[in-house]
Amino acid sequence: MSNTPRIRVLCVDDHPIVREGLISIVALQADMEIVGAAESGADALKIFRETRPDVTLIDLRLGDTTGFDLIRKILALSPTARTIVLTSFEGDTDIERALAAGAKGYVVKGMVREELLGAIRAVHAGKRHVPSAIAAKLVDHLGSEKLTQRELDVLKEIARGKRNKEIGAELSIAEDTVKMHVKSILMKLGVSDRTEAVTIALRRGIIHLQ
Repeated sequence: MSNTPRIRVLCVDDHPIVREGLISIVALQADMEIVGAAESGADALKIFRETRPDVTLIDLRLGDTTGFDLIRKILALSPTARTIVLTSFEGDTDIERALAAGAKGYVVKGMVREELLGAIRAVHAGKRHVPSAIAAKLVDHLGSEKLTQRELDVLKEIARGKRNKEIGAELSIAEDTVKMHVKSILMKLGVSDRTEAVTIALRRGIIHLQ
């Protein structure tokens, strides 16, 4: 039997069934062990402080915070912490934001469990792990012009079904200014109408419906 210490894993996901599934998968591995499971960002930080796991698996959508913010808070506690995003979101913007926040890996929940286990082992070994299918999404949009914060605000209101006049009132800007932002949004996303803009933005993770 090997004397190599097992990889200590913390799971953070607000869905009980997902957490239980992750615990089961990790517990079956001879080289891994679960040191904690959390359903919220607050619980995750508490458990992280107490256990100092080798690898933390983090969902992007939690009840009290986002995975992006949780990664940043964990790294503030321990700059060498290794985190992997495990999520259902596959958009290039989500992937880019997660890596920019400091995640060392990004795995989509629909992938086979071997992909997750490989990611845990790779990240624990000090490597990055981004599956080729995920990396391809980043490459597809490499160099794409980003939407400004105001354009994102306008796009979110469009996704809620609001017209230009209503968006202007909501954001306290002139209707003509809204029209200007809409035109810029369509150009940057390479689409011809508002509906297509929302569809593309949701698919890429530029915006999310609450």
